Amino acid sequence: MFLNSSLRLPTLTAALLGFSLLANPLQAAEIQEIKQPYQGLTVNANLMLADGKSYADSMVLITHGTLTHKGRSTYAQLQKNLAAQGVSSLAFNLSLGVNDRDGEYDCAVTHTHKHTDALQEIGFWANWLKEQGSQDVTLMGHSRGGNQAAWYASEQAAPNVQRLVLLAPATGEQQSASEYSAKAGKPLEPILKQAQQSVAEGKGDTLLQKTDFIYCKEATVSAAAFADYYTPKSQFDTPSLLKDAKLPTLVIMGSADTVVADLPAKIQPLAEAGKIQTVTLEDADHFFLDFANEDTASAIVEFIQ
Repeated sequence: MFLNSSLRLPTLTAALLGFSLLANPLQAAEIQEIKQPYQGLTVNANLMLADGKSYADSMVLITHGTLTHKGRSTYAQLQKNLAAQGVSSLAFNLSLGVNDRDGEYDCAVTHTHKHTDALQEIGFWANWLKEQGSQDVTLMGHSRGGNQAAWYASEQAAPNVQRLVLLAPATGEQQSASEYSAKAGKPLEPILKQAQQSVAEGKGDTLLQKTDFIYCKEATVSAAAFADYYTPKSQFDTPSLLKDAKLPTLVIMGSADTVVADLPAKIQPLAEAGKIQTVTLEDADHFFLDFANEDTASAIVEFIQ
């Protein structure tokens, strides 16, 4: 059943969850790394099948946040907590143009990846799961990955993707001109115009040197990549994408999240209109660790059921 759109869950519920698990111990699930060829690269993912479950049972497909990776604490904990409640998951690394990428993206590596590349990679893993027999997939994305998951779902969701869970999804402010100026100490417009002009001239591979890009200071980035991340698009704002949500959607927020501080106000009208479901976890910040992570898993499992 769906969760109440105005529900706020205190993280203390995790203590009750822990008690129930002790009363009904489950065999610990193990992570299996999956590697597949993709557009001339090797891409990888962590598979955790819950005890006694197979690909034919419910599966959560996890998309990570900006420049991070599948093994970060938020996602590693979530896979374990989902498995403890009987739900399997696959957390994959976006390639970001790097072969068999592992760990955080190295800012010293030339950036040629695009925000929109993720849509194709989400589709690749959704279809891979379908080939394994997964017909009941819940697509989940965190932060920027939440926006990318929502964007994918709005345009081209594979038929086995049944529902959408967004964990503190990006609102577009994170790559706005004002945000860029605040972080970089310089205006976005001249750099963006230079990048857009190169792309228009068919020179998207032109490298911009010592250019602040996302979280990376003085990076080397292709004009095409810079233009893709920073040219304003309505789809960068996840609440805008959800106005016409095609899948049952749950948005999970943390009351102490300062990264997407504008998200609750933007999401509220959609929840009130019954377009989506929401859960707010008290005292959870943007990374949903420890008890907040357990409560996140509980909210996802309830949503699936």
